[in-house]
Amino acid sequence: MNQPGRNFMSLQFAARSENESFARVTVAAFVSQLDPTMDEITDLKTVISEAVTNSIIHGYDGDPEGIVTISALIEGDTVTLSVEDKGRGIEDVELAKQPLFTSKPELERSGMGFTIMENFMDEFEVSSELGGGTSIRMKKRIVSKTALYN
Repeated sequence: MNQPGRNFMSLQFAARSENESFARVTVAAFVSQLDPTMDEITDLKTVISEAVTNSIIHGYDGDPEGIVTISALIEGDTVTLSVEDKGRGIEDVELAKQPLFTSKPELERSGMGFTIMENFMDEFEVSSELGGGTSIRMKKRIVSKTALYN
């Protein structure tokens, strides 16, 4: 199979909950050139959904004037995803990464977003600055369906 080289895309949208599904579908469509399995597509859609939802709910506190930026980079068989906001930032990243931790218990949030991202991806990194926003970078090697069945 002809392996793709390097390709990238960037997307910006308003921090509105209705844009979360748009973000998931867009990233899935971009990554489809690697011929991922359904499980891989589901994992990628899930991590994008979690990251975008975190930006909207926690980063911007539901303010639709905020901007969420997603970047995707394909190098060979690996995709690197970045989700960034310029929202309030995270006071304690290590605490926020703990399973079941949520800063918004009144919204009945599960507190599993970062845990899901970390478990579904090969690499996961969060950087944040109070008042300056949060950046999530994730990397996953895609094993194409064609390679699985040959």
